[in-house]
Amino acid sequence: MRELNSSRVPPNVKFEVDDCEAPWTFQHPFDFVHVRYMAAAIKDWPRLAGQCYRNTTPGGYAEFQDFDLMYYSEDGSMTPEAPITDWVNTLLKASEDFGNDPRPGSKLGGWMEDAGFVDVKAERFLVPIGPWAKDKHLKTLGSWNLVQIEDGLEGFTLRLYTQYLGWKAEEVQVLLAQVRKDLRNPRIHMMYQFWVAYGRKPGSSEPAETAPTTLASGTA
Repeated sequence: MRELNSSRVPPNVKFEVDDCEAPWTFQHPFDFVHVRYMAAAIKDWPRLAGQCYRNTTPGGYAEFQDFDLMYYSEDGSMTPEAPITDWVNTLLKASEDFGNDPRPGSKLGGWMEDAGFVDVKAERFLVPIGPWAKDKHLKTLGSWNLVQIEDGLEGFTLRLYTQYLGWKAEEVQVLLAQVRKDLRNPRIHMMYQFWVAYGRKPGSSEPAETAPTTLASGTA
């Protein structure tokens, strides 16, 4: 990580770099804990949710934002034979076999409830890949999403394909050239789901009982 310019950091803020799956050793709990973009990076999500709970002040909140990284289309335009279908299925299966869940989104609310949070709410957003959507906002969102996916494509792929699946780097590059072609194809209406879940730690005088998760759905 790049070293932060201390002259631009407010005096009441400090940054610490740590492994969120290691035991948390913070001296004081937090009023708000925010966790996001950890799909395919976490081996034990229930434990992470539990650490968030234990390190949240009574009455404080935690929020998780994360993906379900399975690409799909609602109109069948992303076909089983498409290179991008083979790529994403292989990538997600390798991540699962490696022990890291690439599809945590829909499970975030349940993990928070199991950890002890109450008043848990979970919301699903559909995020397009590419500028194919007719809606102006979704078209812009899809365009930016395509940029960030293409920028990270090799980073998503190379380690799992070469070190875990045994592909040669040259073979991966050939596959990624086909994947990029599919990503840029406006006739393939790809998307994935992005989930936001948040909940409250009961106050010191409240029982740690949970109500059913409130679910909502929409577009990003």
